Amino acid sequence: MHRFLAVCERDLRKFMRNPIVVMMSILMPIIYLVILGSSFQGELKRLPLAVVDMDSGPHARRVMELLHSIEHGPGTIAIHKIANQGAAIDGLRDGVYKGVLVVPHGFSRDVIRKTGANIGLFLDNTESISAKVLEAAIASAMPDFKTDIVRIRRPREGVALRAVELYRRIDYDQSLIPGVVIMAIFLGAMTTGVFNVVMDRFLGTEESYFLTPLTKMDIVGGLVASGLFITTVIALLVLTLSTLISGIYIWRQITSGSFGLILLIIILSTLGLQGLMFLILGRVNHPRIVGVLSGFLNVIFFFPSGAIYPVDSFPDWLRWFAMVNPEMYSVHALRSALFKGAGIMALKDDIIFLAVFALVAVTLGTATFKRTL
Repeated sequence: MHRFLAVCERDLRKFMRNPIVVMMSILMPIIYLVILGSSFQGELKRLPLAVVDMDSGPHARRVMELLHSIEHGPGTIAIHKIANQGAAIDGLRDGVYKGVLVVPHGFSRDVIRKTGANIGLFLDNTESISAKVLEAAIASAMPDFKTDIVRIRRPREGVALRAVELYRRIDYDQSLIPGVVIMAIFLGAMTTGVFNVVMDRFLGTEESYFLTPLTKMDIVGGLVASGLFITTVIALLVLTLSTLISGIYIWRQITSGSFGLILLIIILSTLGLQGLMFLILGRVNHPRIVGVLSGFLNVIFFFPSGAIYPVDSFPDWLRWFAMVNPEMYSVHALRSALFKGAGIMALKDDIIFLAVFALVAVTLGTATFKRTL
């Protein structure tokens, strides 16, 4: 019994001597609750919808009233009135909007004549969840569209909503591929690079570095480079396997230019996360802390990235955090390159952010790295 109590006391003392582990053990369940509860809210909210009114007639204004009732009622959509249809479609392709609703010329006339009025709805179907919710929300309001015209004969009634998907059909499992690749990059960044330093400190082998002329930049740069190579290979393998499993034959759709852009996104994402891990774990000396932080950081970065749920439907505070989350830009860039065939100009904002983040993270990670006992 004394030996049992001694082992138990020793393990408790070791646990209490790691304040980070103690703090994270308390905070992690709470943060899981807050992040997951805010990310998966059930109903989507504030999906940006561009509306192009080319009619400006009384019945077009009635359509706007119905849309505003959705915006101020369930809050499913956030309306943006755009004068130019081409600019609205460009915004849809760039991910600014989730859909574009076009009220064509002569819409009010067709409603009055009962000749069958049509409204066009262009959808970004690469995000299948938001596309289906947006179409269903708008279609549900159309039966409420009524006129005060006295009918002489029974015409065809109602307003028809014609939805147009800009891209080929993307199933839900296929839409998760960008998020799966980014998760592979995150796991690679956690298990390479700075993790080797933590293990060296834990085993006592890091002290051999003190006998060499290696600088902090030599150590950090070498570990980041090796981690970059390993993680990039893993991410490409995950991308290939996930496309095969989901039924996308990636070699038939991606050109050499598209592959180069995808590779650039993966490399910048990996560099940024490798530098961030050095910044966070550069002074850690026990692998247990790495294990505790890995789950915490995965929740913090992955779920608010838009990989499985639209960022537009997050609460305001979580959307602000997503704006500085590097994984959000990685997911958006990969989704656009894979499913939309977007070029480097369309993704320049994502690439610039990832490049700046990688540079800052690696620089700060090197500066804060501890090369002393």
